[in-house]
Amino acid sequence: MSPRTFLIHGLIAGFVAGILAFGAAYVFGEPSIESAIALEEAAASGHAHGEGARAHGHGNAHDHDDARDGGHSHGDEGGVSRAQQSTAGLATATIVIGVALGGVVGLAAAFALGRLGRLSPAASTALVAVAGFVAFALATWAKYPPNPPATGSGDTIGARTAAYFGFQAVSVLLAVGAVVLGSRLARRGDGWLASVVPAVGWLVLVTAAGLALPAFDEIPGDFPATVLWSFRFSSLITQIVLWGTLTVVLSGLVRRTARAAAARRELIESVRA
Repeated sequence: MSPRTFLIHGLIAGFVAGILAFGAAYVFGEPSIESAIALEEAAASGHAHGEGARAHGHGNAHDHDDARDGGHSHGDEGGVSRAQQSTAGLATATIVIGVALGGVVGLAAAFALGRLGRLSPAASTALVAVAGFVAFALATWAKYPPNPPATGSGDTIGARTAAYFGFQAVSVLLAVGAVVLGSRLARRGDGWLASVVPAVGWLVLVTAAGLALPAFDEIPGDFPATVLWSFRFSSLITQIVLWGTLTVVLSGLVRRTARAAAARRELIESVRA
């Protein structure tokens, strides 16, 4: 099987995964986003209403409506309505991300083929995808869980972004090192060491990296915990659906292609015999 075959399979699997991830994000994530936006708008409206009341000595319905319209608006930002953001925009984002991830995982699976002991093409592909989920998505989610709208400080966005992607890069590089170490130990015939030592080593090193990087606790004290954890949980569910679908579809396509190639080889050998 050529890298091109893995790449095409990865793009197909990523497309399917992106569609299903959109469904998960819409069903599980959008309610918590709407709740967070409502809280932000209510806070902005209440603040503006209070300022108007202090300036004029009283408040009225007209002042409140003006304050609401002049506050943070998520219904039409840059000509894109909130409905478009939560449907077409969200679908586009998840599909693009899914296709991109599928291509990367497909190429990584092509590179790993034959280098992970006696694993079959489908099994080694599944292992690469699972390792990608743990290193790229799960570890980063655990260190820097996503926050709902209006809960982060604009002053630290640069530092938060650098720390997020820095930790993600370290986690992925350590995962690659763990896979390489596991493949070398597997060649020596010790399956237990090949599976346990790299996994434990990655966990220890990525934990140390997480402890060394800064933490950002910028959630307002009065922000509802249920909304926060609902948002974070829905984000994790979306990642699980995305990577799970990618793993199943990609390994399934690889398995079918490998079986077809094996059947062709057997047919050629039988004809020559």
